[in-house]
Amino acid sequence: MTLHPFHASRTVPKALVCATLAVLLAAPAVAAPTDQDQGPPRAVARVQEAVLSIPAIGVSDLAVIPYEGSPDDAPGTLIQDRGVAASPYGPRGGVGPGDVGNYIVTAHRITAGGPLWSLPSLEKGASVFVTADGVRYEYVITTTRTTSFRSQASIDAQRAAVPGSPGTAPTQAMITVSTCLTPEDNAAGNFWRDAQNNPEHRLDKIGVLTATEPQKQ
Repeated sequence: MTLHPFHASRTVPKALVCATLAVLLAAPAVAAPTDQDQGPPRAVARVQEAVLSIPAIGVSDLAVIPYEGSPDDAPGTLIQDRGVAASPYGPRGGVGPGDVGNYIVTAHRITAGGPLWSLPSLEKGASVFVTADGVRYEYVITTTRTTSFRSQASIDAQRAAVPGSPGTAPTQAMITVSTCLTPEDNAAGNFWRDAQNNPEHRLDKIGVLTATEPQKQ
């Protein structure tokens, strides 16, 4: 089928032209795959805002803003600069809350209020709660890993559908809560920074979904 450009002629009402353009502009964009995309196809993320609570470290009702991208890229860093968390989705990010795959949440540790300052102390077995669209998801922390932003293999492992295992097909809903290791890098004499002023290392707390229930009113 041959597609022809849309031309607004004098016979087409101006209001109809404007309405058509509005619909086209509102349509969601589909990201083209990149050479860095690995592993099996991922579930389509439900693009919705969420709220994060981690009682064990005093995090309560932290807003999580979804965006299409990758962890701690320029758009994600700008979101975190507002003192909230960011959740990248799409080919270079993760999935939505409660979805099978890797739900990625990132927030600052020492700037913008440092909402995840205490994340390093979060222990295995601790609960992480995500509330979205009237549903409350409980994840339980199972693993801690460190990501190096100077290693593509390490970055791929962080954003993999199964955290730490690029190319593995996911079978359960998981979460990666990530923040910077700036104090630790500085103490070690590592002052490398990327274009967004992120340090080399990120701390990732990984959990699995254990319970789903309606949000309590």
